[in-house]
Amino acid sequence: MPITSAKFIQGIVGTTEILDDAVPQVAFIGRSNAGKSTIINSLTHNKKLARVSRTPGRTQEINLFLINKKIYFLDLPGYGYAKVSKKDQVWLQKLINWHLFKGPYIQKKVVLIIDAYLGPTDLDLEMLARLDEHDKDVVVIANKIDKIRQPDFAQQMANLRAQLPGHLIIPYSSKTKTGVNDLLKEILAEPVA
Repeated sequence: MPITSAKFIQGIVGTTEILDDAVPQVAFIGRSNAGKSTIINSLTHNKKLARVSRTPGRTQEINLFLINKKIYFLDLPGYGYAKVSKKDQVWLQKLINWHLFKGPYIQKKVVLIIDAYLGPTDLDLEMLARLDEHDKDVVVIANKIDKIRQPDFAQQMANLRAQLPGHLIIPYSSKTKTGVNDLLKEILAEPVA
């Protein structure tokens, strides 16, 4: 199913009635500057939908987008290093924990974005373990595959599969559009009755 409409609804920093409206949610999570906003923009074919920055920690709220008038994409703040105060870093982590693990919200999918070139960091593995503990339906995006030399690509993907056993891993590049259709299929598929 292609994306035919995408609209920014609001930034969320706590409980809001809008998330109680039974619209399915897809949450995008990853380290700061992993490419969450860029991936949302590539999926929607709108480079200006989600704000992109080279500054780690720019996203300081959960940005909510309505897709095809029937599903929400949530661009969560990044975890790990951010160019913000320690107090703000703690608050961002609490916001992520609240939405994914402590709040009443159920995500249809959680898209965990890792850097395909660097591989999963300890923080990525910790986040994945927490998502698994909470029975989240996770798809892993191996982002920025265009940075991997072609002769090294198969080995790097094998390494990622070994480090992240039991998880669907989609190689992705916003630059070359690799993985866009595969990810759309995963997150927009209608549940089987």
